Amino acid sequence: MDKIDLIEKIKETKSTPIAQKIKERTNAFDNLNQQSNDKWFSELCFCILTANFNAKGAIKIQENLFFNFAVLPQNELEKQLRQFGHRFPNKRAEFIFEAQKYSHNIKTIITFLNEQDARTWLVKNIKGIGMKEASHFLRNVGYCNSAIIDFHIIDILIKHNIIQRPKTLNQKTYEKIEEELRKIASECDLNLSQLDLYLWYLETETVLK
Repeated sequence: MDKIDLIEKIKETKSTPIAQKIKERTNAFDNLNQQSNDKWFSELCFCILTANFNAKGAIKIQENLFFNFAVLPQNELEKQLRQFGHRFPNKRAEFIFEAQKYSHNIKTIITFLNEQDARTWLVKNIKGIGMKEASHFLRNVGYCNSAIIDFHIIDILIKHNIIQRPKTLNQKTYEKIEEELRKIASECDLNLSQLDLYLWYLETETVLK
């Protein structure tokens, strides 16, 4: 298999009912872009939770805690994360608690910056947020030009001989893989946000946020 095969699979999927599900999901991201700062902060905490954890588990926690992310003390956050089965309740509670200093203005900060500068700011200032998590957050609040590169995406690119498995996923490597994804997105007439959902579906047969 090669890049042409992957592009054909994506184009074929665009003509199936999955395309409507993906459209509905991207519309939800666009809708969140217009929502309150509190909802943006909740989404940031969701992305902190997803690192080395599963999206379904993080969604469940977000649905239960939501606005409480911004107000709970660290020990209560840890207790709640442990109760909901997070793999790393201590560290994630610490990261969310430290992020609370931006709970009142995260939307203002991000919307003041362009997308790439916003990602850089997130990685620099929010503990527990790397390139992938920052890109995930930006996508979920309506931005569309940052790639979410995790092992699912890496696996599908390796399978189609587009990249070799990276030894580490530092910023330079991340941006190099992102450029390959940008080329595929262009070939498929998609943005990176849409492409991620198509690739995720091809690899997992699910459409999640």
